[in-house]
Amino acid sequence: MPRWPLLSRLPLTLRGLGALVLAAACGMLAQRFGIAELAYVGALLAAAVVVSAATLYLLPSSARVTRAFSPDVAAAGSEVRVRLTVEIRSSLPTSEARWRDAVPDGVVAASTAGAAPDGVLPPTGSAIAGPSQVEVDYAVRAERRGLRRVGPLALVTTDPFGFTRRRRTVGDTSPLVIVPEIVDLDELHDLPGDAGGSTRSVTDRMGQGADNLIPRTYAPGDSMRRIHWRASAHRDELMVRQEEQETTPEAVVVLDRGAARWSPAAGRAAGADPAFETAVSACVSTTARLVREGYLVTVIDADGAVLCDPIEGGDTAGVEHLAVALATITARRDLPLEALARLFTGIAAGPVIVVTGGLTTADVVALAPVPHHSTMPILLPVSEAREALAAAVDTGWRVGALTAGGDVAAAWSDALASRETRSVHHAAS
Repeated sequence: MPRWPLLSRLPLTLRGLGALVLAAACGMLAQRFGIAELAYVGALLAAAVVVSAATLYLLPSSARVTRAFSPDVAAAGSEVRVRLTVEIRSSLPTSEARWRDAVPDGVVAASTAGAAPDGVLPPTGSAIAGPSQVEVDYAVRAERRGLRRVGPLALVTTDPFGFTRRRRTVGDTSPLVIVPEIVDLDELHDLPGDAGGSTRSVTDRMGQGADNLIPRTYAPGDSMRRIHWRASAHRDELMVRQEEQETTPEAVVVLDRGAARWSPAAGRAAGADPAFETAVSACVSTTARLVREGYLVTVIDADGAVLCDPIEGGDTAGVEHLAVALATITARRDLPLEALARLFTGIAAGPVIVVTGGLTTADVVALAPVPHHSTMPILLPVSEAREALAAAVDTGWRVGALTAGGDVAAAWSDALASRETRSVHHAAS
């Protein structure tokens, strides 16, 4: 950083200002004492400054910059390496140049105490030998979720004598996608069959290729390659192989974006409301845990709108796609929770995880039917309303209360343990 900010904005460097002051002094002394040599020295110094400025501002020169991030997609709270490739093409050699890359809100430079990252580029040669290419890198910390645009690059070049400087903005901004933090959560205590209730056998009568094969009677149109000859001989009629497949247990994760349960900041921009950020992180983290457990997970809004394609069990890439899909999501118009309850009417669902904001007793009443249709109903509200939370427990929810910027893993553990706690309480009663 320059010592004299005001002087750094001038087109002249300290050396150039000193040369002009010395040229003026030589001119005055030459006139006062009649020393012609001093006049020549003053004129030479002034001409050197003017020529230097002309070479810097009038002669053709250009600069390009490309910016790359590692990793390309960053999680909130993680460090990102930014690599700049600066290409300078100038008619004459240049001396050292200073650079500064602008970082947006939500991104903090790791090595400059939060200020914009900057540094010095080495001297470059003339364009006769081709453009000069310099690579520099720096580290930033991705603090808040969203699509953040890094840049542009400010470049300050000087002439070969160091008398004048030229400021310019090089290139455009580069988008950095910051996704919500994925927290490692405890494993489910229930087995998929107990929690999901959807592991069952289904028959694919016309498919080919099987691991678990059972015979059935031959039907017109069946391929001869599927004939089960041993079973045919045993039953004295043609039998064919039939696939027996197991369906994947299913789970639903609900991210409640209803504006009534969030602060106004949650609807303005991604990363603006710490409470909503905790909820988004909880949504992705619970989805990641269920996917690792082998569930087919569907992520929806409170009105049933699908936020991402269903993610198969074990599909870690699908979880990453979900995180990217939620990178810019915000709260939206009010969504009544009654609509969510209607989605589960008349069905038997596996785990249902609802991540929501500030709950009222009326909200809990609206959600009361859901636990009766789920084998594992988990409610993760970013709320401190004890009365509403207690009412949610009474209606059958496993509740893990979140706090803005708090520990998602601890809330998840509380929710998993809440059923055992209620069981002990009822037994004691």
